[in-house]
Amino acid sequence: MRKCFSFLAMLLLVQIAKAQVDTAAYRTIANAIQKKYAPDKRSVYFNVRFKADSVFVESTSQQAITSFENSFPAAEKAKLIASLLPAQHLNGQVYGVTTISVANSRSQPFHGAELMTQTLLGTPIQILKKQGGFYLVKSPDGYLAWTDGGAIALMDGAKFKAWQAAKKIVFIADYGHAFTAASNSAARVSDLVAGNILKFISANGGFTKVGFPDGREAYVPTEQLTDYTTWVKRPLPTADAILKTAQTLVGVPYLWGGTSIKGVDCSGFTKTAYFLNGVIIPRDASQQALVGQALDVLENDSISVEKCLKNLKPGDLMFFSAAKRRGINGGRVSHTAIYMGDGQFIQSAGMVKISSILPTAANYDEYQSKTLVGARRMLTEVGKPEITKVENHNWYLSKQ
Repeated sequence: MRKCFSFLAMLLLVQIAKAQVDTAAYRTIANAIQKKYAPDKRSVYFNVRFKADSVFVESTSQQAITSFENSFPAAEKAKLIASLLPAQHLNGQVYGVTTISVANSRSQPFHGAELMTQTLLGTPIQILKKQGGFYLVKSPDGYLAWTDGGAIALMDGAKFKAWQAAKKIVFIADYGHAFTAASNSAARVSDLVAGNILKFISANGGFTKVGFPDGREAYVPTEQLTDYTTWVKRPLPTADAILKTAQTLVGVPYLWGGTSIKGVDCSGFTKTAYFLNGVIIPRDASQQALVGQALDVLENDSISVEKCLKNLKPGDLMFFSAAKRRGINGGRVSHTAIYMGDGQFIQSAGMVKISSILPTAANYDEYQSKTLVGARRMLTEVGKPEITKVENHNWYLSKQ
């Protein structure tokens, strides 16, 4: 009896082994496809998982999915389950709008995961899939991350178009609150930060009645608001406008993933300075370093103060790589700042502060200066790939 049982167990294991796919082989194929079609997980989602004898692949890239499907032998096609995002389980609710002042977006769908970025109240987003209480979303700068469902108002196409078409206002003070009544002493509905977008309902003396994307209503001091359409249709900003906004953030603490006056990381700071002036640029420093007009600031792979003073203009972005500290040239861009002129730049490092590349300056930043790897001009390149006026981004304004 014992021998018979052992034989049956071995036979079962053989059958299971035959039924299961070669996970090692397909992981190798998946890695190659990801490198080709989804090299930057911040902008293209690609995920392959294995369960028993099935393989599940999902991506925002049809090319990645097709390539993975083509890697399967015909005899094993039935084991593959492919999904192009947005996922079908969303039932058409593939649009959303951030509904709290600053929403955290993380690397994985749980609160303890790395903070990757943030979106502001009123930010239109694309919903790609749900996992637990989190949603994988794409923000207007093309960035992918996981956001708590409590921070999002989900919408189908009709509701999203209605939100786009609604008369809206923008909160332009650094920080404030929305109240249950037209009084600063009334109960608070929400905090607000610069760049928050709300629906206009009515004017009420010194207060404006506003609507949140999730249907809440409140009152905000009118002096802290401006008309949304006027805000997005402003002329292209000048360097002075960018720097004026940037300097309002001086002293704001560094926050990895932060993009608001509550806290900013280096690229969240540069992104926010541009966004509050109506221009959307890529989210991270290494992404920002790939767009705009390249500027010559180096001599033999080291900073040339002379070239910086000659070639940089206020509003330009400077890029740095910590790898240079280890003697590595061509390392990943890890920091960014905004050039102010006369050798000075403004950056988020510990806090937002003004520094200098000039060794004789009292605020000379030797550490960053010696890691400079490049610079880019954004203001003359608006309208080119990945540098977009809010006015021209079809997620923000209805085209009807």
